[in-house]
Amino acid sequence: MTAPSADRPPSGAVRRRGFLEVRWRQLRRAPRPVVRAVASSLGAALVLGSLFQVYDIALDRGAALPGGDLRLGFLAGYVLLVLLVGSAVTWLVVPLPAAAGTAKRTRTGWSAALGLFAAVPIAYLVLVVLHEIVKPLVV
Repeated sequence: MTAPSADRPPSGAVRRRGFLEVRWRQLRRAPRPVVRAVASSLGAALVLGSLFQVYDIALDRGAALPGGDLRLGFLAGYVLLVLLVGSAVTWLVVPLPAAAGTAKRTRTGWSAALGLFAAVPIAYLVLVVLHEIVKPLVV
């Protein structure tokens, strides 16, 4: 067994962080690919969710729109478009890591999968926030 060095505290002196402190640190130091995937999905969900919300409010106010009440179809389209746009934009902005001297950065299906997995909860959460918080404030 080696003696502890002067610049490192002994192993027994390491302070254990609490659950919330660990999660806060993870939130502050999120990996760039994850931030980009979430941001692309969030942007798509906000734009498309706002359009859906405008349509929903117009129908609630009695506007006679062509085709009648197509909220279910628009909702399915919203989810599909958020998944596709989030996945495609993430594929474009999140290349695979490359070595330090390598100029070529490749993209694979893993980048698109990262965007898809980020888009699933974001599509739902944005819709819930728009419908349950924003809509009562507007109407």
